[in-house]
Amino acid sequence: MADLALTGRCAQGRIRIRIINEMNRSSAEVAAEFPERGLHWVKGQVETALSETEDYVRERPAQSLLCAFVAGYILNRLPLGRIVGGLFRLLVAALRPAILIYGAAKLYQAAQEEK
Repeated sequence: MADLALTGRCAQGRIRIRIINEMNRSSAEVAAEFPERGLHWVKGQVETALSETEDYVRERPAQSLLCAFVAGYILNRLPLGRIVGGLFRLLVAALRPAILIYGAAKLYQAAQEEK
C-alpha cells in the first residue's frame, strides 16, 4: 500500500493531505470482506443486547418473570400454525405464476439469441 502526502497553502495556513492508495486491492477481496464485517457487527449487537437483557433481569427479576409469562401466554394463544400454513400456501400460489413468467422470458431470450 502506497501513501502519498500532498502539502498546500491556504488562507488559514498550511494543510497536509495524506492519500492512501488502495487501488492494488482487487474488488473480489473488498467484496469478500463485506459479509465478514457484517457478521462481526451483528455478533457485537447481539452480545450487547444479551448483556443488557441479563443486567435488566438481574435488577428486576419479578418484573422480568411477569413479562416472560405474559409473552409466553400471548404466543401460546396465537394460531402460529395457521399463520405459517397460510403464508406457505400464499407463497406456493404466487410462485407458480412467477415460474411460468420466468420460463417464458427464458424462451423469449433463447429465441432472440438464435436470430
